[in-house]
Amino acid sequence: MEDPELTYQSIRRAAEVHRQVRRHARKHIKPGMTMMEIVENIEDGVRALTETTGLESGLGFPTGVSLNNCAAHYTPNPGDTTVLKQGDVLKIDIGVHVKGRICDSAFTLNFDHTYDKLLEAVQAATNTGIREAGIDVRLGELGAAIQETMESYEVEVNGKILPVKSIENLSGHTIIPYSIHGGNRGKSVMLVKNDDQTKMEEGEYFAIETFGSTGRGRAVEGGESSHFAKIYDAPHVPLRLTSAKSLLNTITKTFGTLTFCRRHLHRIGETRHLLGLNHLVAQGIVQEYPPLFDQLGSMTAQFEHTVLLRPTVKEVVSRGDDY
Repeated sequence: MEDPELTYQSIRRAAEVHRQVRRHARKHIKPGMTMMEIVENIEDGVRALTETTGLESGLGFPTGVSLNNCAAHYTPNPGDTTVLKQGDVLKIDIGVHVKGRICDSAFTLNFDHTYDKLLEAVQAATNTGIREAGIDVRLGELGAAIQETMESYEVEVNGKILPVKSIENLSGHTIIPYSIHGGNRGKSVMLVKNDDQTKMEEGEYFAIETFGSTGRGRAVEGGESSHFAKIYDAPHVPLRLTSAKSLLNTITKTFGTLTFCRRHLHRIGETRHLLGLNHLVAQGIVQEYPPLFDQLGSMTAQFEHTVLLRPTVKEVVSRGDDY
């Protein structure tokens, strides 16, 4: 069993780095910047402030900069030249780990205020989730509370009133060392009412994250994958491809089971990795997480905090003066 005090200290340190990096990001991100500049700026900040890299401390996962109807799991791949525009709604999802204990927290930026109410709805829904979370709380009831807050909002766009919906197939989740989605034994905090009777338990920690949308409230996979992670209990498969074998060694050594992206492989000199990486995915050793989209034309927003369920207190470890 992991030492709770070590876990608390590590997450608190990760959370402090998170606050500093996002303070800088919120000040500096402006339309006209490329997505590449935005993520590199954030990730360089995390690396500098955690002062070590790789498995000791550093990035908990690639920085998500999902735009508009893309709700999650987009970070630019090498060669991506996408530029942030004035009318964009940008989700920024940053992970910092210290000794494998990951602080996972996200926020949304918009620049022309059309979707202010959407951001307000999602932030309120996340705050409801945080307020209602606690030891012995049933996950299904928590989902209902989140949905009720989220769906009490609407957004006016070009004279049309659009209801805000919880994205029903995205969720918050437990976090375990070196694995952002809690491995196979993880618990999920759905964003809609459901019948899950599972309870939150003392000593667990959760990413309470909610996603709201002006679209159908359901996300589907699409586009080119950028997020990958070695599967927690991956099978030992004999790999015929030499390139896949050496890539797997690099991944294990550098990331373990932490999520990484193609940019991160480039950064450590693995510039010709695509064939090997695709082979590892096909063999069931590495999992890919494609971007998740609601319908075209809709907008999505996300807010998220990491919450520790300590025996006597619920600690919202990533809370800052910004959100």
